Order: sequence, then structure tokens, then C-alpha cells
Amino acid sequence: MSIGKKNPEVKVVLDTNIYISAILFGRKPEEIRKLSQEGKIELLVSEAIIAEVAEVLRKKFDWESWQISQVIDEIRETTTLVIPNQTLSVIKKDEDDNRVLECAVEGKAHYIISGDKRHLLPLKEYQGINILSPAEFLRKMKI
Repeated sequence: MSIGKKNPEVKVVLDTNIYISAILFGRKPEEIRKLSQEGKIELLVSEAIIAEVAEVLRKKFDWESWQISQVIDEIRETTTLVIPNQTLSVIKKDEDDNRVLECAVEGKAHYIISGDKRHLLPLKEYQGINILSPAEFLRKMKI
């Protein structure tokens, strides 16, 4: 189930590592987030992905609660919330990656963008959803 905001033709799910890279470093992950803000793509997110972003910012980067709240609020404002109706167990070594797949499947995403070279990127595709790095996606979008 999707709780919609906009409906561009290109629906994208960002892996947690892409949100973290966009927030902390900018570059290509931030360019992808800007495409959403410009209405060129629709970013789909689930509560599990949002929770993982918050957890990584708190545990790995020692962010304060107020900083995390600001980031989470901004993510919620620029994405469409998807509530997955199924639990997948495709990637055995990293359960959090399955939450990304669940969001993409439920939201009927065209792309998953990830920097995960161990689990998600090697899949290349799942149920017709292309799994690309930020650079590959931007090339495909001709940016």
C-alpha cells in the first residue's frame, strides 16, 4: 500500500546507504534526491528504511536526536510512504536489504539505488526492478 504524494513515471527506492551518503557527503546520491524534489522521479520509502537511516546516524555517526528528527522529517516530506504487505527473505546475510526489496516490490518501483556491492548490487534485478549504483542510475536518466 502506498500513501501517495506524486506520481512521476519513474519510481525509485533508495537503500539506506544512499540516504546516508546524500546526507553526509552529497555528490551523486544527493543529485538523485534532487531529482525527486524537482518531480522528475518519485522516491518510495518504508518505515523500516526510515528507521535504519535514523539508527545508522545515531550509532555510526553519533548524531543527536534533534538532528536525526530534522533529516527524517525532510525524508518524509520528499518521499511516498510504502507499507509492504509481505516479508521477503531473499538476502540471508543482511535482513535490512530485504526491507528495501519489500518496499520496491510493494511500491512497484522501477529502480533500487544502492551502494551495497556485497548483497543488493550483485542481484542486478529483482522481480523486474533494476538495481543500480547512483552513477549507473544517473547515466540511465541522462544526467
